[in-house]
Amino acid sequence: MQNHSDLGLQDSQLVKNFSYINGSWHSSESQISVTNPADGSEVAKISNAGVAETELAVVAAKSALKMWSAKSANERAGLMRNWFNLIMQHQDDLGRILTLEQGKPLAEAKGEVAYGAAFIEWFAEEGKRAYGDIIPGPSSDKRVVVIKQPVGVVASITPWNFPNAMIARKAAAALAAGCTFVVRPATQTPLSALAMAELAERAGIPAGVFNVVVGDDASGMGKVLTQHPDVSKFTFTGSTPVGKTLLKQCATTVKKVSMELGGNAPFIVFADADIDAAVQGALVSKYRNAGQTCVCTNRIFVQNKVLQEFTEKFTAAVEKLAIGNGLDDGIIIGPMISSTALNDVDKLVKESIAAGAKVISGAQKHSAGENFYQPTILSHVTNDMPVARNEIFGPVSPILSFDTEEEVIAMANDTEFGLAAYFYARDIGRVWRVAEALEFGMIGINEGIISNAAAPFGGMKQSGSGREGSKYGLDDYLEIKYLCMGGLDK
Repeated sequence: MQNHSDLGLQDSQLVKNFSYINGSWHSSESQISVTNPADGSEVAKISNAGVAETELAVVAAKSALKMWSAKSANERAGLMRNWFNLIMQHQDDLGRILTLEQGKPLAEAKGEVAYGAAFIEWFAEEGKRAYGDIIPGPSSDKRVVVIKQPVGVVASITPWNFPNAMIARKAAAALAAGCTFVVRPATQTPLSALAMAELAERAGIPAGVFNVVVGDDASGMGKVLTQHPDVSKFTFTGSTPVGKTLLKQCATTVKKVSMELGGNAPFIVFADADIDAAVQGALVSKYRNAGQTCVCTNRIFVQNKVLQEFTEKFTAAVEKLAIGNGLDDGIIIGPMISSTALNDVDKLVKESIAAGAKVISGAQKHSAGENFYQPTILSHVTNDMPVARNEIFGPVSPILSFDTEEEVIAMANDTEFGLAAYFYARDIGRVWRVAEALEFGMIGINEGIISNAAAPFGGMKQSGSGREGSKYGLDDYLEIKYLCMGGLDK
């Protein structure tokens, strides 16, 4: 194991080896090894928490709830502002930690840190605007009032692909609403979560308000977070199959739930599009984080009139992407999170080739290391091939062709997922028709990057429920209470 001082950080105290529960760091005899996916080296060992520690964290959050919810929105905002400032002050270190454990290029990792911090800043202010209503009463002696109150203890399970931002945008809304929070981060990437806990403590956020439990007993810890009677809301980001299991578990106590699940994003290029802009949009929406995001482009649909032009320009751009260790200068594509993830992607590619897809570029492992996969482009893809039916979660671009607007809308919607979609067009009528017809929660129109703190992030169909970010995101952490006041005419 490396010493923390060997990791190249300005503040080595940001690397923590223990779960953070009720303002204290909890050790255990069992440990988890955190490895760098770029070279397999060990970054740190983390104490392996389990069911007992998870229950302890829920109890701590419940105990802190009354105190935290009693603070004014302005007081909570001040503490969250401290947290935001500290995160941004340590952006370089947090980005480096993220790259070491997750693999994405350092510039992209720093961008994620700023993106996550933006949610803390946003909700610190939005918490002051949890407005209620006064509704005209049904008679002169009655007044109808609606107030909003924190839902209670919030439990969360977050993924490895955005180990900072996925926690920040959940915790920020929860804390701003007056809730307390328990998170189980992915065991591949716990260091980012624990660094956030260290900075939350420095910011003055009270013990029990923000808790992080790290452990590899996914089933046992998950059951605590989804079934414990003191947890009022559960929020999850991850795959649809796992989300379905967790939803079933939440039903035993009828928890408030929000789910941000899998995607199968279409990227549509119409003949009237700015093709050069579409190529750049496809690059960033497909190959960011080596294709390992839920809103990544999954299927590229190109109208036949511009199919050759787009394909040639896109291929030229993809083949220029620098691949390697995310800590090296100029790297655009880092490693996949594991050899298992790489093999899953390679299997989809090989099955699709067997079904008739043609390789334009890539379609094999890269020489940079065990977990690196070449940026891949496939042509002659049909919507029933494995790379079109499944969420790829890797640097693979299947290109499909179409003739008419109606045809491509039907093809794009032919999936159980409905998270994000993208299209490039300049005809204003087409823009409105297509945007309204696509069955996805978020649509990028002439834009490949759509996420920001002010916008509602979430999907339709089997891509989940609820929204994160924006003014709508606060409501997922609030209960609406109706007060009927009678006898007022005497």
